[in-house]
Amino acid sequence: MAQHTRAMVISPHPDDSEFGIGGTVAKWARQGTEVIYVICSDGSKGSEDLEMTPRKLAAVRKKETLAAAKVLGVKEVVFLRHLDQTLEDTPEFRKELVRLIRMHRPDVVATSDPYRRYIWHRDHRVTGQVVLDAVYPFARNRPAYPDLIRAGLEPHTVREVFLWGSDDPNYCSDITSTFDLKVAALKCHQSQVAHIWPRIERMVRQRCEKAASGKGFVLGESLRRIEIPY
Repeated sequence: MAQHTRAMVISPHPDDSEFGIGGTVAKWARQGTEVIYVICSDGSKGSEDLEMTPRKLAAVRKKETLAAAKVLGVKEVVFLRHLDQTLEDTPEFRKELVRLIRMHRPDVVATSDPYRRYIWHRDHRVTGQVVLDAVYPFARNRPAYPDLIRAGLEPHTVREVFLWGSDDPNYCSDITSTFDLKVAALKCHQSQVAHIWPRIERMVRQRCEKAASGKGFVLGESLRRIEIPY
């Protein structure tokens, strides 16, 4: 698989990408790939703390995301600031992502798998589906958005998509050398993991060990890889 020049990671919530593909992101960045984060929601509902307000939590989670991105070597973070738990498959959301894809022109896009069965956060399902539709055909189709053409945003063809959280993975990314960065990035999300950190760290390691089992390396991230036809 060819090395990517530019990657875009589109995450429903501020910490999803670290859980799903953080080790791979760190590996890409280490190899010289320019990584752009797109965080779709503000994460403002991600707490059961009675003393925490949605506005305060959104601000906290933005800072945590920037810290995690720095650990992984992400070049830029785009915050769309949609309200947590309200993401929907709308023309407006799809166009928003198409605009970003045409602006940044990534070779590869990563997001959550919308086809995970049964229990899956709705924001994850919706984001994954909208990302896939944005990638193909809308980002590459010239007639889709004449106003984007007039704004100078020419069509762009993404070559690969990686989906995390998949029930049907077909690719395992070797993150043995970057697992420590994945863990360090996850630990930046203190509002989410501080109260259960030892269990989270143990769970993540076990999951990555299981993913890599029989693959010839120690730690991996299971993903669904999709090659986009020309």
